[in-house]
Amino acid sequence: MEEKILIENIDRLRATFLSGKTKPLAWRRSQLLALHRMLTERSLEFEAALKKDLHKSLFESYATETGFIQLEIDHTLAHLEHWMRPEKIHSPIFLQPATSHVIYEPLGVSLIMGAWNYPIQLTLGPLVAAIAAGNAAVIKPPRTAKAVFQALAQLLPQYLDADAFFVIGDDTPNDMILSQRFDKFFFTGSAEVGRIVMQAAIKNLTPVTLELGGKSPAIVDETANLRVTACRIAQGKFFNAGQTCVAPDYVLAHEAILDKLVAELTRAIIAFYGDDPQHSAEFARIINAKQFDKLVTYFKDGEVVFGGKSNREELYVAPTILKNVSADAAVMQNEIFGPILPILPFKTMDEALNFVQQREKPLAFYVFTEDARVAEHAIAQSTSGGVCINEAVNHLAVGGLPFGGVGNSGMGKYHGEWGFKEFSNARALLNHGTSFDPSLRYPPYTDEKINKMKKLMTMKLPEFLEGLLRFLLGNWGEAILKLIK
Repeated sequence: MEEKILIENIDRLRATFLSGKTKPLAWRRSQLLALHRMLTERSLEFEAALKKDLHKSLFESYATETGFIQLEIDHTLAHLEHWMRPEKIHSPIFLQPATSHVIYEPLGVSLIMGAWNYPIQLTLGPLVAAIAAGNAAVIKPPRTAKAVFQALAQLLPQYLDADAFFVIGDDTPNDMILSQRFDKFFFTGSAEVGRIVMQAAIKNLTPVTLELGGKSPAIVDETANLRVTACRIAQGKFFNAGQTCVAPDYVLAHEAILDKLVAELTRAIIAFYGDDPQHSAEFARIINAKQFDKLVTYFKDGEVVFGGKSNREELYVAPTILKNVSADAAVMQNEIFGPILPILPFKTMDEALNFVQQREKPLAFYVFTEDARVAEHAIAQSTSGGVCINEAVNHLAVGGLPFGGVGNSGMGKYHGEWGFKEFSNARALLNHGTSFDPSLRYPPYTDEKINKMKKLMTMKLPEFLEGLLRFLLGNWGEAILKLIK
């Protein structure tokens, strides 16, 4: 796409936004319903595209892509009118009579850049939030997921308001896109590209949301229910062949139960995918040869106790468990983003927590224990975008919870109301009546005025309630005048 055409489309969206068309509740609802209808009416096309790109099963396609977004839309539609209402804030007594509110207004024209591992969820999820907040948007689906990219580029314009949304459906380079003026950048992907987006935002001081990744750890102590723990870690790790930003990247297991955990993980993998996962309809494939080639180099970084097989022609990497892995090994340096699970031992919980603390802040943190005190201690001694106790990944399924990273794993939160606010400007509004205008606030500031102002500014709620009672009894006016005149 020529830059001139890109600019013309952005200008068209901005004109629509400035006209006020995107702000009414009715318009926002209509666009969300259109998106929901698209996912229903074109579900077979999306399922076929996901199968072609990532070999996703029907279950994964619905649970984590189309159905996931429809649930997000349903949640948004149910609460949007409430989210849009001005939020009343208490006004201090020295400003009475006054009303204070926070009003949430849309930012303008947003740029949404999706990611290939969940190409529908990670493109349309931010779009749901942008629509809910009343924005126009330029949508850039991930080109790496070629079939889904083509499907979104073809179908979105058929369902959404063409005056408010534009889909980049070609190979327009990122640097050209990012050099344009937007009112919001929302990027999902690697930290490397996230830094490029952040650098581009400097030009116009554009607010940025970065949904990145990192090495999300799982700690398993000696009290954990190993059967359930293994099933939940295995599902979270090997879903989508490990290409999930919040997948457990590695496991720290108490040395007393490490081998038992490996045995339970092995049983879980076989139960999920059979003796040969390559022939399982439930097991996904790696997105491309470049990612495949990186992953198979990790086999040598530890003792393969399960899996370790691969097929480049099929882009298949088996669910793999590694033991005896050095903390300095390559597999422990970067986010794996594939079905390879290193397991390292620890002696004490503080040792495990220190291991996590010495690394970049993760997108997610998982603790498996039956001891509530251990869980509380682990939460208190760690930082992450999200944390689960005796669960992995599924905090994303809770509509009211914020999803996002911290530090190197990202900035900003979305899902539900958090997404609505992420695409909004929280605007402070004070409406101060003119019927009462004491001279206390105006110069010259005498000692008497200073003392009275200190008393007003430190007045506690019970004193205010006492004053209100005097007002109801007819003495409030006299008391307040004595205080501030």
